[in-house]
Amino acid sequence: MSWKTLDAFDLAGKRVLTRVDINVPMSDGKVTDATRIERIVPTVKEITAKGGRVVLLAHFGRPKGENVPELSLAQLVPALSEHFGQPVQFTHDDTYAVVLEQTKALKDGDILLVENTRFYPGETANDPEFAEKMAAFGDIYCNDAFSAAHRAHASTEGVARHLPSCAGRLMQAELEALENALSKPQHPVVALVGGAKVSTKLDLLGNLIPKVDQIIIGGGMANTFLAAQGINVGKSLCEHDLLDTARKIIAKAKAGNCELVLPVDVVTSLEFKAGATATTCAADACPADQMILDAGPQSVARIKAVLDAAKTLVWNGPLGAFEIPPFNAATDAAALHAAALSKAGRLLSVAGGGDTVAALNSSGAADDFSYISTAGGAFLEWLEGKTLPGVAALVAAKS
Repeated sequence: MSWKTLDAFDLAGKRVLTRVDINVPMSDGKVTDATRIERIVPTVKEITAKGGRVVLLAHFGRPKGENVPELSLAQLVPALSEHFGQPVQFTHDDTYAVVLEQTKALKDGDILLVENTRFYPGETANDPEFAEKMAAFGDIYCNDAFSAAHRAHASTEGVARHLPSCAGRLMQAELEALENALSKPQHPVVALVGGAKVSTKLDLLGNLIPKVDQIIIGGGMANTFLAAQGINVGKSLCEHDLLDTARKIIAKAKAGNCELVLPVDVVTSLEFKAGATATTCAADACPADQMILDAGPQSVARIKAVLDAAKTLVWNGPLGAFEIPPFNAATDAAALHAAALSKAGRLLSVAGGGDTVAALNSSGAADDFSYISTAGGAFLEWLEGKTLPGVAALVAAKS
């Protein structure tokens, strides 16, 4: 671990400039999913309990450097106050000097929310002057927004250049989970990679092959790998222009002693809709007029056997069109099996990505996974082996 945590600082009497991700869905002025708020509660409460003064930085939506009233963070104050168990102050004034004075007037244990950072062009441009001015709002910088760490913005990267910096508890948990899963994992390591298209997962597969022992490939992208081996996939979603690329990935995996686990049987249908008639057949026997929409029971049995022998699992993407029954069967079965192994202490399971979180929640397996990241793009970029500016800034800040 080359970055500091909250444990490294005496927070009493200090303004802790805390970058969070509270970009939550809303309807009629109400938060409809408070997961991201719930996950920052431990960091905020720890800072206030230790006598720190919390100054929250966050973005909301894409205002593109303009003051867009409907994207004001003011509407989140009631939800934040409820989850933190105390009143949250808000900077209604847009004048820098006034906001600065508000931060200086805070008392130990207070919480102040600063307006949407993306109302200002200097945020997404990572303008050095803007970052320096923002840094004056705090004495210590705490980044608790791993989900925004792949953005080199003023509030995620620039501010860390000016203040003693650390990771918040959510950021710490994300980084430790990912390091345990990929940087220093227990082998055998299995990656389950699903989703619609190979084209969106090329960097991910390229980075995983040297690091893992097996890659289970599912979803629409599995069809491209089947087709690359000369198998007719009927009317299935398939990137026929990437067959050569798929063959290169197969060759790279073989050379790297990484086994690619593809479906051996599949579930097909004439149409993609709820309650559609589904047929199970061998992976190489898809009818010409049908489409592959899920992995079959023999494939699920193979996946379960792979998971039984594994010590570490990294999961990104579903095995089939899980949104519509009965094409959720393989994803649900594999997820519940991984969850049971994790609960029994036999498997470290780390999952992330939008569709992945939705699929695991739908299956009922989410609660028993070792760690589920809600970070989306940042989670995927980490798996791709890319440097995340927000994390790199914390590493640099330590030295």
